Amino acid sequence: MIDAEGITRRYGETLAVNAVSFSVAGGEIVGLLGHNGAGKTTIMKMLTGYLEPSAGRARVDGIDVAESPQQVQQRLGYLPENCPVYPEMTVLDYLDYVAGLRGVADRARALREVLDATDLAGRAFDAIGTLSRGYQQRVGVAQAIVHAPQLLILDEPTNGLDPSQTQHMRELIQRLAEKATVILSTHIMQEVDAICDRVMILRGGELALDERLDALKESARVTLATDAAQADVEAAVDGLGKVAPQGEGYAIDFDYPPAPQHTAELANRLVAGGIAVHGLAAEKRDLETVFRQVTEGTFAAQATERVQGQGEQR
Repeated sequence: MIDAEGITRRYGETLAVNAVSFSVAGGEIVGLLGHNGAGKTTIMKMLTGYLEPSAGRARVDGIDVAESPQQVQQRLGYLPENCPVYPEMTVLDYLDYVAGLRGVADRARALREVLDATDLAGRAFDAIGTLSRGYQQRVGVAQAIVHAPQLLILDEPTNGLDPSQTQHMRELIQRLAEKATVILSTHIMQEVDAICDRVMILRGGELALDERLDALKESARVTLATDAAQADVEAAVDGLGKVAPQGEGYAIDFDYPPAPQHTAELANRLVAGGIAVHGLAAEKRDLETVFRQVTEGTFAAQATERVQGQGEQR
């Protein structure tokens, strides 16, 4: 659905995005993460055709965005972080206006469906300016999906929503992904963890990590609590992994996420080597920790080569 090849964007002397390449298949929900200024919004604008790349190119559904931006825009829905709505218009009038601009054939049906999907039917005749921040956010999502797009780009879609509204939005995005590709930019790690299939993390305008979420959570590290000397532990596990001091013991890094038989062999070797095992556990990764390590440049993605290989097959 999306193919970006070395897309780069400069603002004068400032390099906002530097040679970023990726592909996104139809039906994927991809989380686009990074600190403020990392290049997330710039990439989204280049994909939507609102901003031309300084170098490289992007295709949506096989269409070059720079050459045919209107054709691409017909296929996508976009929710910017600050959605430009008309506060004096009612919700219904505004969505009808957007549907007309989008060339929706059966506008009455489209409006009924989008009001129901975003739970706005009860506010259809309210002026947008009188709505809470959360309801205005729903209006923003509604305008992005009123024409049933093939690609949906959402910048902070749950901004201003309460927990109940946030859950409703998650369910909506998952339903939309049954018929559309979704790129979701957010600062909320739980959001990505709950609904995304894949995560891309930007650092300084470059793509620092691109992995499926399930693979990202895999760890090739086992922690060992013991008072044994490092040399004795290394002798016991020789050939299985690398040993490094950590906490009240050691971290043992396999060359790949270990299967149960590997950890069982590790335990057997430790016992056979006379190592006092006070605790032995596989390290569990969480997205927030991975994000921090990636943005700090300290993350070692053991599964990167395997996941990149999968990406080439997509």
